[in-house]
Order: sequence, then C-alpha cells, then structure tokens
Amino acid sequence: MTAALIRKCLARSHPGGPAQTGPGTETTPMQSNAAIDHSAATAADPKHGAATGVAHVDVLIVGAGLSGIGAAFHLQEKCPGQTYAILEGREAIGGTWDLFRYPGIRSDSDMYTLGYIFKPWSEAKAIADGPSILKYVRETARENGIDSHIRYNHMVRRASWSTQDARWTVEAEHGPGKERVSFTCNFLFMCSGYYDYAQGYQPDFPGMASFGGRLVHPQFWPADLDYAGKRVVVIGSGATAVTIVPEMAKTAAHVTMLQRSPTYVVSRPAEDGVANWLRAKLPAKLAYSLARWKNVLMTMFFFNMARKQPAKVKAQILSMVKHELGPDFDVKTHFTPTYNPWDQRLCLVPDSDLFTSLKGGTSSVVTDHIDTFTATGIRLKSGAELPADVIVSATGLKLIPVGGMEVVVDGQVVDMGKTVTYKGMMYSDVPNMASAVGYTNASWTLKADLTCEYVCRLLNHMKAKGLAYCTPRRTDEDDAAEPFLDLASGYIQRSAAVMPKQGRQAPWKLYQNYFLDLMTLRFGSIRDNSIVFSKAKPAAQRAAAE
Repeated sequence: MTAALIRKCLARSHPGGPAQTGPGTETTPMQSNAAIDHSAATAADPKHGAATGVAHVDVLIVGAGLSGIGAAFHLQEKCPGQTYAILEGREAIGGTWDLFRYPGIRSDSDMYTLGYIFKPWSEAKAIADGPSILKYVRETARENGIDSHIRYNHMVRRASWSTQDARWTVEAEHGPGKERVSFTCNFLFMCSGYYDYAQGYQPDFPGMASFGGRLVHPQFWPADLDYAGKRVVVIGSGATAVTIVPEMAKTAAHVTMLQRSPTYVVSRPAEDGVANWLRAKLPAKLAYSLARWKNVLMTMFFFNMARKQPAKVKAQILSMVKHELGPDFDVKTHFTPTYNPWDQRLCLVPDSDLFTSLKGGTSSVVTDHIDTFTATGIRLKSGAELPADVIVSATGLKLIPVGGMEVVVDGQVVDMGKTVTYKGMMYSDVPNMASAVGYTNASWTLKADLTCEYVCRLLNHMKAKGLAYCTPRRTDEDDAAEPFLDLASGYIQRSAAVMPKQGRQAPWKLYQNYFLDLMTLRFGSIRDNSIVFSKAKPAAQRAAAE
C-alpha cells in the first residue's frame, strides 16, 4: 500500500519552481482599486520606466517576477488604501521566467501550486514551459492594472532605514546610463528571489581557454547558438541539465550529460489527468482549488515519507528508473545517489523525456570527473575523451540575499548573513522589510502567496493601531542560528555564509511546511514576543533631534 502511494506521488506531484539547479526566483486584487493614488506609481515611460517625480509610496516592491506581481495583487485587494510601486531591474515583467532562455526551460512543479491562489491555471499541461508561465505572469499584471505601477530598468542598489523618519530611502540605478535615482517608502517588500542574476556559478575547469568550440552557461544562453547536428556535452546533473539534455538531443548529433555524481530523477506526466477532469466538470475556481490541494497533500506525503522512511523511498525511485531504462542500463552508476531523497532536491522529467532520449540513443550519461578541457572536448580523469562542438556548463547558480542590495539601518550597514529570519520573511533588527521566499520542498508560490497575505495583515494592523514600524528582535541569543535553507545541495552550501540564518524554534524557525505556515501566517496572531511595534515620532521631536 505504501509503495503504491509513493509511486502515485512520484507520478503526480513534484515540488519546486523553475527547472534550474535549485529553487525558483524567485520565487510568488482582482482588479486595480480605484481608491489607490495611481499618480505616485504610473507617471513613467512604459518602455524605460523613467521616473517622473515619484518621491514616496507606502509600499515599495522590488522585483516584477512571479512573486512581485503576486505581491501587488494582494496589496490592491487587501490594502486598498496603500499606494505602491514596483522597481524592476530589467526591462520586462517575468523575473526568472524572462531571464532564462535555455532550450526546454520549464517549471519543475505543477502549475496548480506554482500558479497564484487567485488566478486559476487554465492550460492542459500542469508542467508548463517557460513561455507559458511568462504569459501567465504578464497576463496577471495586465488584467489587474499592475503593469502601470512598474518602473522598468531600475536596479536597486541600496536601501537605508531612518528611525527618525520611520521610512526607507531606496536608491536605484536607472537605464543604460545608470543614473542614480531615489524613492522613499514606509515598507519595503523584496520580491527579487535569491538568485544572482548577474552571474551563475562557473567552476574554473583546467584548460577551459583551450577549448575550440562554444562554451555557454544556461543563465546567459546565446540567441545565435546553433547546435543542430553538433556534438554537445552538458556538465551537470541538476534540474537544468536534465531539462536541457532531452531538448537539445532533438536536433544535436548527440548530447552527453557529464556528471560527477548522480541525482534522483523522477518522471511524471506533463498533464494532470485528475486536474483536467475536474476542470471539465466543475467551475474553474473550484476545480483549481481542488487540484491545488490534491497536489499539496501528495507533495507533503512524499516529502514526509522520504524523511521518515528514506530507504523505502529510495528503493521505489530506483525501481521506477530501472523500469524506465530497462535491465541493461547501469542505474547503479548513473542514477543512484549516495545521499537520501530530499537531502538534496529531486529532479523532475515530464513524460519521461530524459529516459526516452537515453533509450533512443540521442543522448547518454557519463559519471566521471573532469581532468581538463581540450581543444576538441573534455578529457576525464578515467582517461576517456568526450568530443564536443558545444559545452554547456549547467553547473549551478549563485545565491545572494535581497537581490544583492546593500541594507543600512540608522547609518549602520547590515550584514544579511548574520541576520535571522522572522516567520521566514522578515529579518532580525531590520524594520519594515519583508522578503517573499518560496519553499524548497514544495512550490515557490505556495509560500510566496502566504507571505503576501501576512504582509497585508501586518500593514493593516499597523494602520489600524496608528503604528509606524515593526522590528523583529531576538530575545534568546542562545538559540543558535542554523542555515536558512536546510539542503545539502552545492549551490546552497556555497552561499551559506552570505545568506540569512534561521533559528531552532518559532517564530525564527523555517519549517518548510505549508500547513504550519497556513495556520501561522493566515490565521495566527500578528503580535508576539519577538516583534516590537513602534509609533512614529511627532514632527517637532524629529526636528529637534535633527
């Protein structure tokens, strides 16, 4: 019975976000409310987002990706009296889904949980491609008047909090000339995820300069790369690699996936048969809600089973891989990790596309270590040679906190790597700032939506009580801090020192559990012993202090 449930969960439910080596950037009101003062947020050149006198908004959102557009919707619906603007460093809506252009770019979580709680996903495929997700995000922004609040080409560099003024001053570089512009806000909402958009992780392999072909990183895929009929080596075994390999293999002469060690790989149908049946029989919102909860429950069951009975889950995953690839494939070498399921993220392949490619001979997998690049490919430590015309270095991403922005509180620069997260969104000793960060073991947007709901509750509470700002304060310094993300994946371990930490108990503990967060963030009390609320100083007091 348990094995059957595991198989069903593996077939129908997989958490995550963009099909990348790691979680998604990111990461997550029905109509624009007429009561909002749009004058503070719409006076901009729609192409370049040039600010024309914007000085102050109540809430400033950083990032116009999946999370930022969702945050704007929640603000419009739940906080109709709050003015807001969105600063976007690039020239388009979409964040991760606009940045990444590599072949086959897609989600590695179903759109019934990656989609917004307020906007049903209506397409047949639950595991959607990047362009479809980008269309969904942009459609949400357009339908709700959110796009008119966006300042494009505004790369945020610094945010300074003044307790005297009870507000943030946010500095951004605007346009190709990097003109320095400033905004002020009462509350700063970071929705820029935790990926470094400027650079991915690129190991310094010996002999890289000697390679005579094209060497590319998926984060910066060249539009002019023609790999048809060419020999391709993809370095890596994460979500990006297993996405790229079968897609490139459709036209390349051959694609080799070169990995140092294996990753757990599971297949599930691209279409969710149950969800499509529900959609055909029920009203759209009801069908979407039922499909969403079905997938949430299956995901949680599988994750908990992996934690409690890792050997059983591992055996079931490997059994499914053997069934996919047949008895003659060396599953032990190429698809059997040394760690337990969910010590690192699992990789999803829709409709068995990677396995189909391997069985068909258009791709292959090699498990070995790189000795050196050569003029014609890669020489391995085993002595084998991999000829290549194109090498794709799918070696991972770099993580940075709050989009790499410098944070200053009352003149003191904050080391974000020494802060501790409060309720998974705010930071110790940093007033009036929150970040929308998704789950690592479930869909990004499940947590991002809950975070947005909580921020709106927090803003409404402060407004109702005449409070100006709130600051998380740690009361138990002996509660040792732990890494913010509790996976053993390389991209997380490499960035552990610069990322915020988490505590060992609530409200500082990051539980990665949707039910617990649902109860805490949607229904739990706003006030507790770990957050201090303050009123603004009267104008006369501020003037005297100056």
